[in-house]
Amino acid sequence: MDRRRTIVVGYDAAELLDIACVTTSLIVANAHGAAPSYDVRLATPGGHPITCGTGLTLQAHEGLERIIGPVDTLVVSGGIGHEAAADNTLIVGHVRRLAGESRRVASVCTGAAVLAAAGLLDGRRAATHWNWARELALKHPDVSVDPDPIFIRDGNVSTSAGVTSALDLTLALIEEDNGADVARDVARTLVTYMQRPGNQAQMSMFTVAPPPENGLVKRTVDHAVRHLDADLSAPALAERAGVSERHLTRLFLKELGQTPGRFIRHARTEAAANLLISTDLPMASVAARCGFGTAETLRQAFMDRYGIPPSRYRLTQRRAS
Repeated sequence: MDRRRTIVVGYDAAELLDIACVTTSLIVANAHGAAPSYDVRLATPGGHPITCGTGLTLQAHEGLERIIGPVDTLVVSGGIGHEAAADNTLIVGHVRRLAGESRRVASVCTGAAVLAAAGLLDGRRAATHWNWARELALKHPDVSVDPDPIFIRDGNVSTSAGVTSALDLTLALIEEDNGADVARDVARTLVTYMQRPGNQAQMSMFTVAPPPENGLVKRTVDHAVRHLDADLSAPALAERAGVSERHLTRLFLKELGQTPGRFIRHARTEAAANLLISTDLPMASVAARCGFGTAETLRQAFMDRYGIPPSRYRLTQRRAS
């Protein structure tokens, strides 16, 4: 194959960023010596222009039904129109057909719904936007939906989380094809991270969830995140709150969907992640500041949360700087 033929599938009410993160990254890769270069084409039903979810109109390169293989990479975009796209037999049928003629297949955000409708995610682990993960899992019980990672690669099928996580997935594909130097140059041009690890959580626990409505839980959480190096065991938190450990656990489960111990572990891990990329502190100091006690305890928490050790996390986040 003289060029890496890449087909991005769009449809009405697709998310413009879902498309642009992929197409721009690949075209920039061409400017930095990708070899073979990427031939990027936007395909839509009938080859008609599409109106994106933001109201902007995109012209297609060709009709989805007119494309024949071989294809290097097939990417299905997401967006608020994903449900209609997943119910569209023309779109789903041609995605299924082209997947069989493609070296690899991917989806961005809620584009996973189209792959799932085509049966391409059955028996696979898959990511999607965190806000739509439960719906995807309920509608497609044969798909192992994981709402946490920003992208997942299962065999030759990749699925990414919400919107700009398409950058992370596309950079990973560029690195696979051309090596780290080209991917790094693309990241620098786009002024983004080299790539976040695929297992990194989509959303920070400090921003995704609304603050607890219960005043006791809110005060306990506020104290915990400001004193991560203190004794934050369940007995200590319960004593400070003036309630039994059992009652505190019940309140945390109701308000936050997790036990006090799990909340504290996540809070400490995210705080450590921020220190790793914003300071040059040694691992032992990061561990101490965040209440882990030892660097080994910090490492175990990172493996559980992100699937990589903290040293690798720090390296990955800083490679683009």
